Amino acid sequence: MSNLLDLAPVVPVVVLDDAESAVPLARALVAGGLPVIEVTLRTPVALDAIRRIAAEVPEAVIGAGTVRSPEDVEAAAGAGARFLVSPGTTPGLLAAMLASGVPFLPGVATATEAMTLAERGVRELKFFPAEPAGGVAYLKSLGGPLPDVRFCPTGGITPSNAPAYLALPNVGCVGGSWLTPRSLVTAGDFARIEKLASEAAALRP
Repeated sequence: MSNLLDLAPVVPVVVLDDAESAVPLARALVAGGLPVIEVTLRTPVALDAIRRIAAEVPEAVIGAGTVRSPEDVEAAAGAGARFLVSPGTTPGLLAAMLASGVPFLPGVATATEAMTLAERGVRELKFFPAEPAGGVAYLKSLGGPLPDVRFCPTGGITPSNAPAYLALPNVGCVGGSWLTPRSLVTAGDFARIEKLASEAAALRP
């Protein structure tokens, strides 16, 4: 799978407390036009959720987020994750992600971090935390000196500011948690989640 950043304008960043919600949630997001889904490894059920989505929702491109260690890389790949996302990038984690053969978006917050990864041939990156780290203005400033690097900004992205990010030539997509709020997931309101996904899918200018 190539050009992960081009598959959808918004990547839902999902935190699940109940693996039973994984499949209906994924189906709602896909139906709304967002097939790329990042399930974060922040809860004990995350790997099971990834496993279920990979098995039962083949039209979804399921990935693992909050990947922080080589062990996380191995576990996520074993569960069927088709891409990996990390909040930051250490040498050990980068080596494990490269060795896994699974596409990945390593986290960066500075020009130096982006240049270090570009040196290794990695030019599709997660910019995190996007808003606290400088937001649209910062990413725009990186476009001149780093024209061959593209980003998926995540962290503080909302329906209001997402279009400004997506309008930047060095941004392929954004990551957002607003699509799957815990209240809707807990209530099983997947129709509302599908509607939020449909609205997000139309955000690209």
